[in-house]
Amino acid sequence: MARIEVGALHHLPKRIGKCVKIGHMELALFRLSNDHVYAVENRCPHRGGDLSQGIVSGEFLFCPLHDWKICMRDGNVQAPDRGCVKTYKVEIENEKIYVQL
Repeated sequence: MARIEVGALHHLPKRIGKCVKIGHMELALFRLSNDHVYAVENRCPHRGGDLSQGIVSGEFLFCPLHDWKICMRDGNVQAPDRGCVKTYKVEIENEKIYVQL
C-alpha cells in the first residue's frame, strides 16, 4: 500500500468536497465539522456523478446528479438505491493529509 500526501488540513474547507488527482485516479476529500477527513472515489456508482460536488450531511454524502445518499465511512449507498464507492483510509499527521492507496 502506498501512503500519499494529498494536501494540508487547513486548505480543505469543512463540509465542502475537494477533488484530488493521483495519477489516473480521482478522489473526493471531505472534511467534517469535527475535522475528520474522508476520502472516496470521485465517481457515483449510479451515473458517474462528480462526488466532490456533492452535499455533506454528517458522515453521508449526497450525489449532485440524482441525490443518492452514500456513507463515507464504508462507501455503501443507502437503500432503496444500491451500489458502493471505494473508500480510502485517511491519516492526519502534522496538519498534512495522507491517503492509503
